[in-house]
Amino acid sequence: MSATIAYPAPTVNRAVRAWRCSPFTLILLERMSVQSVALSAIAGTAGQRNRYTTLPLLELAVESQLLWLIQVGILRREVDGQGITDCFRLTPLGRQIAEQWRHGHLSRRFPTGIERLRNFCSRWLNVF
Repeated sequence: MSATIAYPAPTVNRAVRAWRCSPFTLILLERMSVQSVALSAIAGTAGQRNRYTTLPLLELAVESQLLWLIQVGILRREVDGQGITDCFRLTPLGRQIAEQWRHGHLSRRFPTGIERLRNFCSRWLNVF
């Protein structure tokens, strides 16, 4: 049995807000909780076909969003014997958030305008 890390509330709130404001579905979050997912499976029509996104997204946009989710602590890049790969999976914080959504402790609603503004400020202006 693994111990659960107690993250500060602002850290969890920022991570949840970042996920809600991302173009990704909870299906991707669930998939990443059990295996790593390649960038090519998320970008373009593959992402829509896999139900990881609702619309096809350019690879550069997907990578930018994934890197933001790394910064807020939800994701990490996979590493193999050759170095960093183009695959991503959840961190312990990401697993906790996925578990909270799975059990209905977090709302699956779309982000509000205020949440989108706070996410923007946090991501691009380094505030909040």
